[in-house]
Amino acid sequence: MDDDDSSTDVQLISRALAEIDSRFEKHPVWNTAATALQALAKKLGELPCLLIHGREGCSYDLQKPGLAFIAVYLKVAFRILESDESRKISASVRAAVYDALGRALRHHSTTVDERMFEETMGFVGRGMRDPDRLVRLAAGRAFVNLVQLIQRVNERPAELVTGTFQRVYPLLRHPDNRVKETTAITVGLVGKTSTATALRESVCALVTQMCEHNPILKGTAIMQLHALVKHHDKSPYSLTAPYLHRIAPYLVHRLKTHPDGVQEFCHFLSVAQRDFIQITLKHTLPQLFAESDLKGLEAVAAEMNTNVAMLVLDYGHHILAHAFMLQGIGQTNKTLQFILNVLKAAATEGSTLQITSIIGSCTVLLLTEIVICLGDEDPDVVDAAGQGLRKVARLLASSKSRLPSGSDEEFAAFLKEHMLGIISSLNDMLQEVHGKQSIESKQKILRSYGEFAKQVGPAISNVAPQIMATLQTMLIVPQFSDAALQSWHAFLAILEPADIGPHVGPTSASFVASWSLFSERGRRAAKQCLDYMVLHRGRELGQYLAEVADLGSIPELAETNAALAALRSGWRPQKRLTALLERLESESLAVATQAGVELKAFLLDADEEYIRSLTFGDVFNPLVGHLMSALYRAACRDGEGTETLHDLAFDCIGIVGAIDPDRFELRVDDHRMIMLSNFTDDGESMAFALHLIRDVLVGAFRSTSDIKYQSYLAYAIQQLLQFCKFTPALVNPGGSNSVPIRVRNRWNSLPKHVLETVSPLLESRFSLETRPLKPLSYPIYTSQSTYRQWVQTWTSDLIQKVSGDRAKEIFHVFAAVVRNKDVGVAHHLLPHLVLNVLASGDPEHAGAIRTELLAVLEDQVNPASRSSPDKKLLSAQTVFTLLDHLNKWIRAVRQDLAKQKPDNGRRTSRNSQIGSDAAEQLLRIDSVLENIDQSLMANAAFQCKAYARSLMNLEQQLMACRQRDAKAKREAEQRRDAEAVRAIDSVSYQDQYERLHELYAYLDDPDGMEGVSTMILSPSLEHQIRQHESTGTWTSAQSCWEVRLQYEPDNLEYHLGLLRCLRNLGHYDTLRTHVMGVLTKHPDWSSHLVGYQVESEWMVGHWEEVQSLVEKTDAQSPPVLLGRILLAMRTGDHKAVQASLLEARRTLGASITATGPSGYRRSYDAVLNLHLVHELEVIDSVVKNLRAGPGSSSQGSEQRLDKLLRRLSARFDSTLPTFRIREPILNMRRTVFTLSGSHNEGVTKATGSSWLTSSKIARKAGHTQTAYSAILQAQRCNTPYSFVENAKLIRARGDPLRALQELEKAMRLSGFLPQERSQRPDDVIDLTIHVLRARYMDHTDRFEDSRVCREFRRGSDMWPKWESGQFHLGQFQDDCFKELPPADKKTRGIRMNFQTVRCFVRAIRHGSKYIYQTVPRVLTIWLDLAEDDRTSSSDVFKKINEEVSRAIKQTPMYKWYTAFPQIVSRIGMRNEDAYKVLANLLQNVIQEYPKQALWLFSAVVKSTTPQRAHRSQDILNKLMFTADLLKLSNFTPSERERNSTIRMTTIVKHLQDLMPSEVLIPLQESLTASVPPTSASDAHHNPFPVNAPTFARIHDEVEVMSSMARPKKMTIQGSDGQIYTFLAKKDDLRKDSRLMDFNAILNKLLKSDTESRRRQLHIRTYGVVSLNEEAGLIQWVPNTVPIRPVLLKLYDRQGISSWNSAIRHGFEKVKAASDNEEAGKVFAREVLSLFPPILHEWFIETFPEPSVWLASRTAYSRTAAVMSMVGYILGLGDRHCENILLDTNCGDVVHVDFDCLFEKGQALETPEIVPFRLTHNIIDGFGVTGVEGGFRISCEVTLRLLRENKDCLMNVLDAFVHDPLVEWADKIRRSKNTNPVDVRTVSQDALAPIEEKLQGIFKLNKSSPGRQLSVSNHVQSLILQASDNANLARMYIGWAPYH
Repeated sequence: MDDDDSSTDVQLISRALAEIDSRFEKHPVWNTAATALQALAKKLGELPCLLIHGREGCSYDLQKPGLAFIAVYLKVAFRILESDESRKISASVRAAVYDALGRALRHHSTTVDERMFEETMGFVGRGMRDPDRLVRLAAGRAFVNLVQLIQRVNERPAELVTGTFQRVYPLLRHPDNRVKETTAITVGLVGKTSTATALRESVCALVTQMCEHNPILKGTAIMQLHALVKHHDKSPYSLTAPYLHRIAPYLVHRLKTHPDGVQEFCHFLSVAQRDFIQITLKHTLPQLFAESDLKGLEAVAAEMNTNVAMLVLDYGHHILAHAFMLQGIGQTNKTLQFILNVLKAAATEGSTLQITSIIGSCTVLLLTEIVICLGDEDPDVVDAAGQGLRKVARLLASSKSRLPSGSDEEFAAFLKEHMLGIISSLNDMLQEVHGKQSIESKQKILRSYGEFAKQVGPAISNVAPQIMATLQTMLIVPQFSDAALQSWHAFLAILEPADIGPHVGPTSASFVASWSLFSERGRRAAKQCLDYMVLHRGRELGQYLAEVADLGSIPELAETNAALAALRSGWRPQKRLTALLERLESESLAVATQAGVELKAFLLDADEEYIRSLTFGDVFNPLVGHLMSALYRAACRDGEGTETLHDLAFDCIGIVGAIDPDRFELRVDDHRMIMLSNFTDDGESMAFALHLIRDVLVGAFRSTSDIKYQSYLAYAIQQLLQFCKFTPALVNPGGSNSVPIRVRNRWNSLPKHVLETVSPLLESRFSLETRPLKPLSYPIYTSQSTYRQWVQTWTSDLIQKVSGDRAKEIFHVFAAVVRNKDVGVAHHLLPHLVLNVLASGDPEHAGAIRTELLAVLEDQVNPASRSSPDKKLLSAQTVFTLLDHLNKWIRAVRQDLAKQKPDNGRRTSRNSQIGSDAAEQLLRIDSVLENIDQSLMANAAFQCKAYARSLMNLEQQLMACRQRDAKAKREAEQRRDAEAVRAIDSVSYQDQYERLHELYAYLDDPDGMEGVSTMILSPSLEHQIRQHESTGTWTSAQSCWEVRLQYEPDNLEYHLGLLRCLRNLGHYDTLRTHVMGVLTKHPDWSSHLVGYQVESEWMVGHWEEVQSLVEKTDAQSPPVLLGRILLAMRTGDHKAVQASLLEARRTLGASITATGPSGYRRSYDAVLNLHLVHELEVIDSVVKNLRAGPGSSSQGSEQRLDKLLRRLSARFDSTLPTFRIREPILNMRRTVFTLSGSHNEGVTKATGSSWLTSSKIARKAGHTQTAYSAILQAQRCNTPYSFVENAKLIRARGDPLRALQELEKAMRLSGFLPQERSQRPDDVIDLTIHVLRARYMDHTDRFEDSRVCREFRRGSDMWPKWESGQFHLGQFQDDCFKELPPADKKTRGIRMNFQTVRCFVRAIRHGSKYIYQTVPRVLTIWLDLAEDDRTSSSDVFKKINEEVSRAIKQTPMYKWYTAFPQIVSRIGMRNEDAYKVLANLLQNVIQEYPKQALWLFSAVVKSTTPQRAHRSQDILNKLMFTADLLKLSNFTPSERERNSTIRMTTIVKHLQDLMPSEVLIPLQESLTASVPPTSASDAHHNPFPVNAPTFARIHDEVEVMSSMARPKKMTIQGSDGQIYTFLAKKDDLRKDSRLMDFNAILNKLLKSDTESRRRQLHIRTYGVVSLNEEAGLIQWVPNTVPIRPVLLKLYDRQGISSWNSAIRHGFEKVKAASDNEEAGKVFAREVLSLFPPILHEWFIETFPEPSVWLASRTAYSRTAAVMSMVGYILGLGDRHCENILLDTNCGDVVHVDFDCLFEKGQALETPEIVPFRLTHNIIDGFGVTGVEGGFRISCEVTLRLLRENKDCLMNVLDAFVHDPLVEWADKIRRSKNTNPVDVRTVSQDALAPIEEKLQGIFKLNKSSPGRQLSVSNHVQSLILQASDNANLARMYIGWAPYH
């Protein structure tokens, strides 16, 4: 054979075999001697090994594919055996031939066709019958190799192996016992080398030999079986158990003829014969009945000591299943008749038996047995099972069925009726509920699921959750995955397209997660499933397409993934992210985990830029809140197998970064329910049952993969459905008529996915046997080692103690569920159980609960506690949740009882009984809560870091003490007991105040700390330290710690405090030195100081020290974890880096899990650490490629570095803007940049830039020394422009002139001065330098305006498209204009105006940062000049007009929309040229944003002023919609219609015809334009919400309110399904509308300011639409209550009347007072003493949960402060208790009715002399600190912001000047003054006081002289004025100053 180097091994071997074939095809064997033939056969046997393995040992692992040996070897074998004509070839030759064939079979690697198989099997079979034993054994070995070949190369080996053994059985029945003996040995060898089918056939074949009479044959079979037992390492029973269904019938059938066979087999199994027969009856009886073998049956019955009839009754389902599957004609009927005869023979005479009744007794079990056979691998058995099911269906088909008899529809309906029972039975078998199941048996059951789905059809979707749970459970078990996948595809393929959707997420996620575990066959099946979902059904999936997992990680699914990508090709990043988040929140752990994998990839890809765009600006995109809440829920998810999900969540949190919690809101969903009636009310009990089904059970049921747990959940759902009176008639066709309408409505209220899940359970028959638990001794907590055990045990015990029939019926169904591994259900039920048991009144049970609660609380404060930290924390949180639930119930019941108070002393007896029961329950629960020590509660809360709860308890104690002291003092004063008064005054609460201060420090609330500090007379050193640390004055804190250490140098806590200060100041050298010094004296403190030591060492670059410290310590503090990562990166060991990253994330993320899904703020430090970990990873991955040195980096590496730096910058900008947070980020970046050892210029530049950033944030935080040190470091790195930061620092130190000098020196040194550039600069910083210099020159007041202007102009001219440069130049020009004398403003001033307009227009065109300053000012200048006849004719004005016209064309319309009310107000201007431009602007805005602009424009369209109405009508011809609303607003109901309901159609007939409409509902948020972040593109910005609701329907019922104006309350249903309520009011609402515009702008300013944003300062706004000057719409503010009824209710509870003679006499004395001071004293003594401050109680009652209480009270203080300042500035009066509302959801203050603006209150008959409402109750709501702290600081921040943005706000109010109020016009008409007064003059005079206030001028009243004050003094003066009793005493009584 010629060699060919280009041929492969397989080709060479094939050529060799071809030559051998050719040789023996043409020529016979030449040498026929026996030795030659034997040698030839031997050489042929060695040839395959030689060709394939060479000299290596023979192994299956070294096989080569595509080799065909059999054909050649058969030909050679025939030639050898035919070579001797005398046929006397020796046995050794024949044996050698078979051995050679065996070798050939062993190395054959292609499929064997049927002809070749027959030839081979025939040849081998002849050898197995050979007279010589040596040959038979050799042929047997060849047979073994043949079986192995079949199993190796055939796709479906089972069928072929079974066929092969069919050739062996005749040999076992051969007349020659010698053949039987060697065949048995051969069969044993097959069993040793095989599994599955071949092993089964081997065992069964050997067992048949046990019935042989020949002892040698019997012994051989037994020996072979024992050899198999040993080889497979199994017991005899476990070896044969899977095949008993074949073995037992064979043996038992021969019980009479071959009894030895049964005996030998039982002996082999080591079981008694009777036991063997009993356990195999289910296999033996069916065949005996099928054969009508009565004698055999009687023999079995005799063996079992029973009769045949009893065997039928006990094993009927097995017998009947076999009978129905018989295929012979008439066989089934014959067997059924035989069974019937057997039973009749045993029955009493006269009884009538029907086969249907027998079947009916075991229908589900019978069907289950047949369904299992559907999973058989034999197609004949599957077909028989299918026919069997149809036979049963025809026999049992209901006579009432309307479907055609025997039709497919009838068959499907029959199976649908029983499928839940069948699936449950199959699940029980898989769980081995009724006995062990072999692997083969379970595989068969699993395959039956898919076949059963085919039989049922699409209706199988009703049991989809159960099937999916089973398949998901079995998928991850390698032995079952193939069978599960086979059924999975069948299940999906049979579903309707609409039903596939819910399963695509779990399916794809499970497949992707388990792909590596699948076999080749399993992968093909999985791909088939995915292809079906994506390729065939992808377009029909709709919304479910988003749930399909990403398949890109699996190469085999590339085609499927490409199709999926094509289906999603139109998806934008937002849709992708939303879909991922919804999947991340899935109840299915597999789906959530896979979503976590994909989300991580999404965040790490190029889409990180998209994420950064979401987290940019003053307010983040709402999607950010969704993202973080989803990640936090994933990180806090409980249960087994969640570790991977937690890791992914921590990783993703780090990728997103430590984003500022003040710029987004977490989504928090709370589905908890309060049971007011304690299950005595039927409706409420059913609502609770529905809540449990909808919000608790269905999610767990659909998501769990634990089949057993799912069955418990199914039972609970089934029982609750029955409790709710739900029946199958709800879903059966034609059955709905029998269902009460109330029940049907209740059913229809459930969401679709819930209905789909629970509908099959309407007909389920799950049952559960529960054993009562043994009585437990309390407390249970101390006897349980884990939190899980405690919750489960306590909940289980309480379930047994519930009282009331309804409560028992609901809770008892959960007995098994709460004992499961998942504690979620138990945790949800526990509060309701505790409430029920306490309310029941059993003192023993109540005492036990109290004992349990105290045990948990005491364990928190017990220093010797042995409980694990997790157990303590989680248990305490559970107890606090219980207490909150009880407090909420108390609050709700009290409110309910108050509503039930009788009118005129009458109430119904039923209500009386309910009220009586509730009152008794209230007393019981109150007594339990009161018996829990409040100080214990506070201390326990403090220990487990529930600081809000501790604060709430402490403040309640303080408030109670204050009220008690105030009452005692009043009584003492009345008695004139001076000594008692002095004693009361001397009572000190300084210790409590210190504790308050500490709690506010832990809550990270500097405002609260500041407030408490004002009450502490002598602050301790510890107090001062807390104060300094909270405000970030670390240098002062350092000094305090050093003082403490002077006196107690051996106190570890003091050293830690000092080290904390040094670290926050960035003094790492000092920190390192201090740690080393301390450890020299106290080496045992090492574990406490190692974190600081590690950090200080790496900061100074001592990596050997870091290595040594990390290796020595077991600490898991953040610095140590970060140190390990840095060390791993330093070594470059990728595996070590990944391991340290994973360890760090898990450890750091643990605190996130502990804080819970809503704990972002509380765990922000952990988020910051995860942020650092991620940055370490990404920086290292980029920088490690730059380590080779300068010039070695590729261009690609530089680009990656630039991209990295941009990403880092964006991440930095999105963090909380405080020095404490941001400096560690910069430090870590510098560390890892330095660690890289790279001399790359980009790395050095990045390091220097980070030092400049450190200097900037330190300067802003007031750490000037730290800032200076950072500048020095930046200069050491030769960082460009570091001199700019140095100048700013000098200015911050209070030396503006020196700052300018230093800046100019540096500019000269750097070549900036002198310089004239016309080209665009290289960097924006060049421009900034010139503008900064110009601003410094302006502020020093030492330079002429012209020189300053030139410097400003130099910066703007260098780059005309730079927004900031143009703005600052324009602002300077405008400031100069405002300082001109009036005479010059019309000459020089107009030229300045032109320069200002030109600069501002350019700024508008090129950015959005200053949009609220530039647009209103441009409009004011332009339109004021247009209305002045002297200026409007000038050439300069024409230029201005052209400039504005040009800007309108070149600027996006949303920028002009921000000032749209101001534009609209000018529509009546006289100048035609300007009007044309203005009209064009109006048209453009309306055309661009018609839905929003039309509402703002409608007031002018319907104006009562002819000119305004006519002009607006030219722009907008028709606005029918608002005309009808105007008609409704103007409608005046009659007196009798007041406080009643009228029909809208009687007022406006056509409005309903316009519904639904695309017109927007005029909500404030829908009409307010948002401005893009400064980095975003202007062109594509959408300024309005995408899905703003439009009018879907207006309800016909209109409620007429009872107030004087009789507004009409109308209800609108939006396109989003929400209900919105508006008041249609006949009133001039322009003031309200303009004020909402003002407040909307102010809210944006509040969001843009760091201090304001951190406090979340805002004004609550609502929609106001002025339809014309006399009417409009006001949005109803939901969930609010006026302060007056709140106070009246609280006072009423204490028996204090709101008005009586004492109050009247008190006010009379006030009037009689000689002066204000005396009046104030009388007011306090005679009036205020009757009304103790009480508003704080409303917050405790309304918000009983402590964290919500604190948040709501804080929101109240802050919103009150903001609105107080805004109200003062605007001159807002009439702030009585009906015009100030409280939000019952969040505590916000909401002001309404803004009619009394512009100091109108001072002109009333009783003038208002307070700037805003600050009565003692308003102050009481602020808490213990009163006006100090939160309220005062919020006032200062707001007033500062108002004053800083004076020009912007005055420009917004400009609309008032040009759209004068009707009342101003009326005022002029009524004036008797003969001198005419212009309306505009009046309005400008009204706005003048506002400008004074914004300038800081304070006046006690309108006529008093003013003085300019600082912000803090201004606020102090206002607070004193507003709260002064002397002023309150002079207020109108109806204003209620005593409230």
